[in-house]
Amino acid sequence: MKSKTTELLAPAGSWEALEAAVNAGADAVYFGGMAFGARQYANNFDREEIEKAVFFAHMHRVRLYVTVNTLVDDSEMEELADYLIFLSNVGIDGIIVQDFGVIEVARKVVPDLPLHASTQMTITNSAGAEFAYNAGMERAVLARECSLQEIRKICAESSPEIEVFIHGALCVCYSGQCLMSSLIGGRSGNRGRCAQPCRLPYSLVNGNGETVLDSNQAGQYLLSPRDMNTLDILPELIEAGVGSYKIEGRMKRPEYVAVVVDIYRRAIDSYLHGDYHVSEEDKLNIRQIFNRDFTTGFLEGHPGKEMMSDRRPNNRGVLVGRVIKLDRKDNKAIVKLENDIHLGDGLEFWITVGGRVGTTVNVMTREGQAVDSAAVGEQVEIDVPKGVKLNDRVFRTFDSKLMSYAQQFCGEANKKRISVNAHVEARLGQPMKVTLTDDEGNCGYGETDFIVENARKHALTEETVRKQVERLGTTEYALADLVFEHDENVMVPMSEINEARRIA
Repeated sequence: MKSKTTELLAPAGSWEALEAAVNAGADAVYFGGMAFGARQYANNFDREEIEKAVFFAHMHRVRLYVTVNTLVDDSEMEELADYLIFLSNVGIDGIIVQDFGVIEVARKVVPDLPLHASTQMTITNSAGAEFAYNAGMERAVLARECSLQEIRKICAESSPEIEVFIHGALCVCYSGQCLMSSLIGGRSGNRGRCAQPCRLPYSLVNGNGETVLDSNQAGQYLLSPRDMNTLDILPELIEAGVGSYKIEGRMKRPEYVAVVVDIYRRAIDSYLHGDYHVSEEDKLNIRQIFNRDFTTGFLEGHPGKEMMSDRRPNNRGVLVGRVIKLDRKDNKAIVKLENDIHLGDGLEFWITVGGRVGTTVNVMTREGQAVDSAAVGEQVEIDVPKGVKLNDRVFRTFDSKLMSYAQQFCGEANKKRISVNAHVEARLGQPMKVTLTDDEGNCGYGETDFIVENARKHALTEETVRKQVERLGTTEYALADLVFEHDENVMVPMSEINEARRIA
């Protein structure tokens, strides 16, 4: 059963990440406020920023969901009610909840605010989804332990819209309900303060305290899962009937959000157009931007050890080659490339003894000639840190070219603009009128204080009017078409046209 909607849902842990998500093509964005969210160490949004975010997102037809998904103490109920009323009044499109206390308060004080059952409610079957629906939740975010087969059944047999995670970090515990952080770190994940104990090194011992795994069997990071990546099976999730496709990453940089959203946006659109395709470049780029190696989790079965990134708890990068020649005296090495590299790339050498050492490619030569980039199969000489040995593998952990690509979705200069059409009318003896209209029929109107008069020197032309009207600066708009209706030989000061445009 295919869902009526195919919503790409992006994370935002900062204003810059929100802009990147919207610009890259997200249908919806989720983020946390300053309280009651499960990522208290993200750069969360205060109330003023939430109001600004709603205005910005809704202007771009993007929905906004707020995480209110921590467990709430009795003493916080008054504060919670006030916060929920604020979120409802400001126009948030839904809140993500775990605690039935939060649900109870929400249903009393903001009955019209849509509720989404968090993955931490551990919904793993249609009965659980139906329970959430009957409790007032219009969407259920399934536990990440569900298989494709189970997801199909849940979508077919239950009432709420179904959301699943499609990309990003996985929690080692069941459906994100980790108690380990509070037990060994004094910071509760269910209160938004996870210390990420799953990314720390451990050893496995028997009852006598003897280590039972050697380094050939597993690395030190025995509780660290790989990252989820569903690009290869996305059509199956769509066909299963999933309505919303969630990317994890509220602690990630805006560039990460931009790259991942952009790739999944184009992948989903290709499916909807009847020709599902993900290029090899996209597969490489999504690995490059961040990976702990990839898995589809439990979607395709029980991966066991293959689900774990036990030798690396953070970004692995992408293998770009091996050291085939070494000049220890000058700290230079020749690397035979298995992927392209560019000046500005950050590299990491996986050395035999001592772990890993890194460098940035500031100078690179090929056959004695300085080059800006080099391709697969070529051999280049670069400066290397001490400790590098022959045959060491070289990984790129920072891709300067990819980061430049990501920048097109980030920042004020690259924002996604809303097209507007302008109608300008200048009649003798009347104010000049400026009307701006978007493709949904929303209008803005402004007029000059100045009364249109005959020109003494230069009459208004469509070109001079367009030059003033299209100066939309840091607004969300970009001028598409202009219609200029006017009497012959009329004039209006440029400052007056600008003010009318600003009002419109």
